Amino acid sequence: MHIGFAGNDAPSWVFPTAIATKGPAAGGGGTGSGRPAVANKPSYLTGGAGASSNLAGKRGTEDLDFFIGDEALSAGAGPGYGVHYPIRHGQIENWDHMERFWSNSIFKYLRVEPEDHYFLLTEPVSLLRSQLLLNLTRPTASKSPGKS
Repeated sequence: MHIGFAGNDAPSWVFPTAIATKGPAAGGGGTGSGRPAVANKPSYLTGGAGASSNLAGKRGTEDLDFFIGDEALSAGAGPGYGVHYPIRHGQIENWDHMERFWSNSIFKYLRVEPEDHYFLLTEPVSLLRSQLLLNLTRPTASKSPGKS
């Protein structure tokens, strides 16, 4: 995942789209039957005002029962956590994990109030699509009739 702020020349942070949750990793990578319990879920996900209205009180990333990015890979290498990849082949397969991943990214790395900012989610340009566009815009050389 690449995240940063508009106007910057490059992303501020780059880390793997991995999430480590308590328990073993799921083999299927589907959405499962429900969302695992989160101790300090940000209030914008639940619609409530929460116990505290300031950013520090809402962030609470230290108490969460999951890790993202490089920390997820490290936690998954030890006992007690399983690593999940919510995006497979360019499509989100586990929306619960992806929502938790985005939430933690916003609070931990960007350190902003989501209610006060707009977000743009994009996908990388696929190699096949860029080659197709290149071939469509490239002029083709043709032989003139009668010349060999």
